[in-house]
Amino acid sequence: MKKFVCVHGHFYQPPRENAWLEKIEYQDSAAPFHDWNERITAECYAPNGVSRILNDDRKIIDIVNNYAKMSFNFGPTLLSWLELNHPKTYQSILDADKESMKHFGGHGSAMAQVYNHIIMPLASRRDKETQVIWGLYDFEKRFNRKAEGMWLAETAVDTETLEVLAENGIKFTVLAPRQAKQYKSLTSEVWHQGIDPKQPYVINLPSGKRISLYFYDGERSQAVAFKGLLKDGREFANHLISAFDGRNDNQLLHIATDGESYGHHHRYGDMALAYCIHYIETHNLARVTNYAEYLELNPPAHEVQIHDNSSWSCVHGVERWRADCGCNSGGRSDWNQHWRKPLRDSLDWLRDELAKVFESDLGKYTKDVWALRNAYIEVALNRSTEIVEQFMKKHFAGLEVKKWTHVIRLLEMQRQEMLMYTSCGWFFDEISGIETVQILQYACRAMQLAESETSVKLEPKFLSMLAAGASNLPEYGNGDNVYRKFVSPSQLTLTQIGMHYAVSSLFIEDPNEISVFNYRCKSTHFKRIVQGYQKLAVGRAFVKSSVTLSEKNFSYVVLYIGQHHIIGKAFEDIPLDEYHIFVEQVITAFGESNISKVIELFKLYPEQRSFSFFDMFKDEQIKMLNSILDYNLDLAKSSYEKINDRNYNIINVMRNGGLKTPKLLVRNLDLVLQSELRDLFDCNSHRINTAELRRIIQEIKKWNFEIDHTDLNFICANKLNSMIREIGPFTNGNPSKYIDLFVNIKNALEILGDVDLYPELNNLQDYFFTMLRDLPEDLPADTMKEMFSFGEYINLDVSGVRKVIKIA
Repeated sequence: MKKFVCVHGHFYQPPRENAWLEKIEYQDSAAPFHDWNERITAECYAPNGVSRILNDDRKIIDIVNNYAKMSFNFGPTLLSWLELNHPKTYQSILDADKESMKHFGGHGSAMAQVYNHIIMPLASRRDKETQVIWGLYDFEKRFNRKAEGMWLAETAVDTETLEVLAENGIKFTVLAPRQAKQYKSLTSEVWHQGIDPKQPYVINLPSGKRISLYFYDGERSQAVAFKGLLKDGREFANHLISAFDGRNDNQLLHIATDGESYGHHHRYGDMALAYCIHYIETHNLARVTNYAEYLELNPPAHEVQIHDNSSWSCVHGVERWRADCGCNSGGRSDWNQHWRKPLRDSLDWLRDELAKVFESDLGKYTKDVWALRNAYIEVALNRSTEIVEQFMKKHFAGLEVKKWTHVIRLLEMQRQEMLMYTSCGWFFDEISGIETVQILQYACRAMQLAESETSVKLEPKFLSMLAAGASNLPEYGNGDNVYRKFVSPSQLTLTQIGMHYAVSSLFIEDPNEISVFNYRCKSTHFKRIVQGYQKLAVGRAFVKSSVTLSEKNFSYVVLYIGQHHIIGKAFEDIPLDEYHIFVEQVITAFGESNISKVIELFKLYPEQRSFSFFDMFKDEQIKMLNSILDYNLDLAKSSYEKINDRNYNIINVMRNGGLKTPKLLVRNLDLVLQSELRDLFDCNSHRINTAELRRIIQEIKKWNFEIDHTDLNFICANKLNSMIREIGPFTNGNPSKYIDLFVNIKNALEILGDVDLYPELNNLQDYFFTMLRDLPEDLPADTMKEMFSFGEYINLDVSGVRKVIKIA
């Protein structure tokens, strides 16, 4: 018998992008990170690409790419985000698949995934097909090979879904053990209940097609996800190996969990996984494999039948995504999820209405509108002008360019329809939760596109159906109110994008042409006048969406009178000569410092769109407020420092003499020191001023001030990462500049340790570990000694590295 082990990670985050901006806006619950994608990347996706293996002395003996030794799938929408925002992590995932092919007989470890994580048994046949086709196209574009396996959202499955997988050339998928109904040997007619997870199976489909199925080990998967198995990599390995029995046949022990278990749900879970695989391989406990390789080596000898409409996270099948089945996240025992059915019903109705619009309007230009939707993934992944032109000319030869926008907007309507079925919208406990609001935003965008291109009115009926979904929070009432409170305000038009551009034109150096998220704004006329801190900008601009190709010209006047006070007007439909007369009046009044007259002039056009600070996008509001606050904080800091300079010696004498010190002055000193500490790490210097750092830390200890460890560790880690980026990749030149940097970092870390500040060193360790392995053998002995000394300080087992580069 041969023992095989496979660990599968399902790495996925729901799409969180604003449906109009195609960008994730600030999420305060993810602090100190900008949003949850950023936070989970730092805690999970990035570390798994450079995970540490420790020896018994807790020193790093190797840094490995976990993805290369496991089976994994990444949600396509998450990969799109990683590609743009964390290219290094993204590349580590692609590289791992190539490396895994070397380990596993030419079979890559990456599996495809249905595109945006919809519950396939609850989807229409058309949506099933598009989800699979889009997922496979995305996979091929990224991994440069065809997918052998495909992950189903929540492993939710029915026979029709398997038919679609088989039709598209998928060889296998992975399910939970309870999804198996019965199995039998291919040479027998006797069926057995349940499942043996240690082997692959084949299912014969009604069409005559076949597809292989794996059923993961439920007990051990649960232990990883919920029972603390990731606290120790050796225990993890032994627990997996203990599952093998005494049969002579080859056996596959395989588990499947959310990939976020390895670092996000369980801190350092990536390291437990890295050590587990290392331990299994170095002790020859089993052969590590992936699903595709094992399937080639061990074709199914058994047939299986499944429970239709089943999943891995709902014991009631797929009811969690359409009914109050009792499955929830355990937040409130007095809440219910009756709202799930009205949400599902309203979206299903909307889907069918959108399909009518799509078939009716796009059917004027093409015979098979649904084949066209399947092909639209080409554009969704790359919205460059060249790709859009290729797509339109290929599918709509001879169609005049001015009608392209209409076609693209209808296709985009269908993309939003797909996104509105993202599974997390039903998964949690409350209809006003951010996940449900997110899918309602996609529904809103789909309706807006449909209503802008046709005469249909969808929103009233949709909201009347949604109102049947009662919120658990009295202040929200029902789904209709939730939509109006959280979704409707998110709707954007090209004019609103232009308004944002108008505000930006007050402050940026060159406003001639800028990008506002996924829109391009170009000035055709612009004038800015500055008087003190007050500013006036007037102009005309052209706005174009890179997604729908929609475009618009508009005129604007915007006034800034200090703090966050912005007053603006956007003009769409007045004669240009009238607009120019108005602008001249405004400029004259502003030049005379007659702000009240400027405001009165704005009132002459009540029908034109007014805008203010509160109409800006959330991230831009934060940016503007921080800019204002930075100036005021500098003033406040200067005042606090002067007060401290005048009084420090007095309160110091009082403290040393055992006298009661004034709390206000001591608090002032605390604020000054905390501000100085942050300034040391926020500055643009390529080094840390360790003398100043030591002084500040000594003062903090002397006065026994408390510090925010989480916040400061985050700031310090960012500083170290920026220093590493500045120095760039290691070359075989003179390493003195590196040594100076590392000495500076070491001194700073030692000082920070005096107040129990220990910033994350992952990027530094990764950089230095690679650097040590690339060191030339002819370096001077004193240089080599310093390099290894620093390596030991940041917890590397440099003895192992010495062996690698053959240096005694």
